[in-house]
Amino acid sequence: MTQLQRLVISSSQLQGQQIELTPQQQHYLIRVLRLVSGDRFIAMNGQGQSWLAMLSGAQAQILQPISVQTELPVTVSLIVALPKNGFDEIVRQATELGVTNLIPVVSDRTLLNPSPQKLERWRKIAIEAAEQSERLIVPEILDPMPFSQALSSDTNYGFICEARGDLPHLLSCWQDTVKTPHQSPQTTITIATGPEGGWTPAEVESACTAGFQPVSLGKRILRAVTAPIVALSLISAAVEQEQGNMVTEEQKPEN
Repeated sequence: MTQLQRLVISSSQLQGQQIELTPQQQHYLIRVLRLVSGDRFIAMNGQGQSWLAMLSGAQAQILQPISVQTELPVTVSLIVALPKNGFDEIVRQATELGVTNLIPVVSDRTLLNPSPQKLERWRKIAIEAAEQSERLIVPEILDPMPFSQALSSDTNYGFICEARGDLPHLLSCWQDTVKTPHQSPQTTITIATGPEGGWTPAEVESACTAGFQPVSLGKRILRAVTAPIVALSLISAAVEQEQGNMVTEEQKPEN
């Protein structure tokens, strides 16, 4: 079942146990993937639910729900100062790594002013990446906003990544400050990565005032399109390792 094609559908397409496929979805399943009536695929609503479905012409029949968990055990928000180029790949790779929502921001050194068409493209990329990486949810790509506005979002743990300075590493900060038993989908981690040229001192100060901790991603200077993926990779690996350790502890027999 894990090798079946995944397809994101909207809630309005569900009619009881039937899925009304859009013309684009029909074209993709039948013309691109070469599926025929009776073939199976996985339908997902992008909000945590998925089903085994069977193609039947312009419709699909829901056969059974699927409960395989592929999401991170915490909510991860990624604040990214828009780079000149490469945000498509940030969206794609961040989705693969488990980001919950991605907040593009305009900072003091941001040069890109994205159009509505760009935003629509990013959301489509997030859907495609969620299907490919077998996720249960499609990350929310928020409308671009000023950095100061993004800092006002609720979070349990906030980190702002800086390229230079004698700062603690993001990974060690996470391991030192977070208590594993308190992790849950309601635990929110917010990571902010800067534009070409980095954050201004005033922006870092604003983030600190909002409760963010300045951190390093290592001794090397990373590109604006590399930093968010490195930061998200570190947090994703750490929380999944901690989740695995918790399961191992729970399975140990009592003396």
